[in-house]
Amino acid sequence: MNLRQAIASLNRGDVIVFPTETVYGLGADALNPAAVETVFQLKGRNPDSPIPIIVADQAMLQGVVEKIPPIARTLMEQFWPGPLTLVLPAAPGTPKQLLNRTGGVGVRISSHLIATELAQAFGRPLTATSANPSGQQAASTIEQAQNYFASDIEIFLDGGKLPSKTGSSVVEVIDDRIKIIRAGEISLGQLAASIGRKNILT
Repeated sequence: MNLRQAIASLNRGDVIVFPTETVYGLGADALNPAAVETVFQLKGRNPDSPIPIIVADQAMLQGVVEKIPPIARTLMEQFWPGPLTLVLPAAPGTPKQLLNRTGGVGVRISSHLIATELAQAFGRPLTATSANPSGQQAASTIEQAQNYFASDIEIFLDGGKLPSKTGSSVVEVIDDRIKIIRAGEISLGQLAASIGRKNILT
């Protein structure tokens, strides 16, 4: 399947599977509430557990977040593109399924070429939750993703075997400090080296 077919599928509100720098993701139009709801249904995900998104660049980021605190900018400069999801205050109108209890949205720029090209060509943010039913192992190969979703999803973009065992690190930016929501590819030590351990809430 090629990029053009994937874009057409996304424009129809369908869900696709695509590679990221960590694991395969369930991709849908993140600004289409019905498409996001389909991702939740396919995954069997708790509605109280919001879905992170991938943006193509800083311009697209500005459309989904209300502000970027200085500490977030520091982390972006060091770890983006890459496996660090930052939870930032969401812009008005962001689908509520993407928001946590404080109105934050999890966002990153991927370092995987296919993920970035897909977001650029589509022109809108993509959902980026891992391609597996909740509670199952995240798919690191296209075959694994197809075993999970072949009966429900038409488009699978193959990026080969992906390296991550943990997925992206997720941190929430709270004023001028961060809170680690999920440990992942970016370690506590790397974060501390970037912004100082005193700026990490425990």
